[in-house]
Amino acid sequence: MKTYYFDHAASSWPKPKEVVEAMSTCVLEYAANPGRGSHQMAVKASRTMFETRKQLAKLFHIANPNDISFSLNTTDALNLAIKGFIRENDHVICTSIEHNSVRRPLEYLRRTKQIEITYVQADREGKIDPAEVQKAFKANTRLFVCSHSSNLLGTIAPIEIIAEMCRAKGVRLLVDAAQTAGTVPIDVQAIGIDMLAFPGHKGLLGPQGTGGLYVHPDIELEPLIHGGTGSQSEAIDQPSVRPDRYESGTQNTPGLAGLNEGVKFILRETVEKIHHKEWMLTQRIMEGLLGMAGVEVLGPKLGENKTGIVSFRMNGIDASETAFILDQSFQIAVRAGFHCTPLGHETAGTTETGAVRASVGYFTNEEDVDHLIYAIGEIGKHYT
Repeated sequence: MKTYYFDHAASSWPKPKEVVEAMSTCVLEYAANPGRGSHQMAVKASRTMFETRKQLAKLFHIANPNDISFSLNTTDALNLAIKGFIRENDHVICTSIEHNSVRRPLEYLRRTKQIEITYVQADREGKIDPAEVQKAFKANTRLFVCSHSSNLLGTIAPIEIIAEMCRAKGVRLLVDAAQTAGTVPIDVQAIGIDMLAFPGHKGLLGPQGTGGLYVHPDIELEPLIHGGTGSQSEAIDQPSVRPDRYESGTQNTPGLAGLNEGVKFILRETVEKIHHKEWMLTQRIMEGLLGMAGVEVLGPKLGENKTGIVSFRMNGIDASETAFILDQSFQIAVRAGFHCTPLGHETAGTTETGAVRASVGYFTNEEDVDHLIYAIGEIGKHYT
């Protein structure tokens, strides 16, 4: 029985066959410890990791692949960037659509380092007014943290404009690319992104347990984790060289071998093609839902640019119940609830109800979308 998968915003599935094959080959043939030995298997593992860095650098237009440090996921990368950069009494700006992976580290630093935080208010569709951003800067502002796209609404932030403002103020820009890496074009040099946190398991089509952080060469972060790196082992302190300084312990070599193939797949297909396909699919979903009585579609309007996310709620039926019926009766996998973004729900006005989130991926097709629309229509007839 087919599963209609609409939870790509949480983790993409299925993966390209090249990803699976690369992981299997790594485990079977060279799953030694990268950077910890000079024998052939260890060297091949190290080369695979560096090849993955090179592919990511090509995708994001990063000059030096060694400015990319691998992480477990975007949350891991954001914690390193936020906690490793912000100092006591700094002022930080972010937005009212941020994920808890940004909000919680910031609020932790408010309690422990007495930092100031300004949340720039977005409108109900998740759109950010650059004029409001401009008003948020203070004399002690050191960092702007911005979700490139809302994981609830799919709204894409104007990071080019924000980056220009940050440069003018001497403020560093950290972009959370959890929903855009691999699906929306990102050029860190052209835009002026100082730090970019990204997942391997979503739009980059790699496995779970992979991700990374790009850090501008002029920025020095305080490492969160200290330990073995395979380099400068005689030193008491963490190595001074990148990426070793931020990569203590054994890395996920099979996962990174898979991620390497996922990024290669994207580069072949092109991000522009992927973004257009996902946008067309979201428009098809929205067109189907907007004609249904009792269904409210959240986020940008039909025809506007967004990522592959369509969130909605239905009158008279709980979001979790909707998701349960879709799963059990129609074999449709969606996400329901608060999506780890209470700020986003406050902004969208859905704090009391939550929302159902259907998110598409590169392997979603029109048949899948039509089945989703049909299923929601049936739920509307029988349960609302």
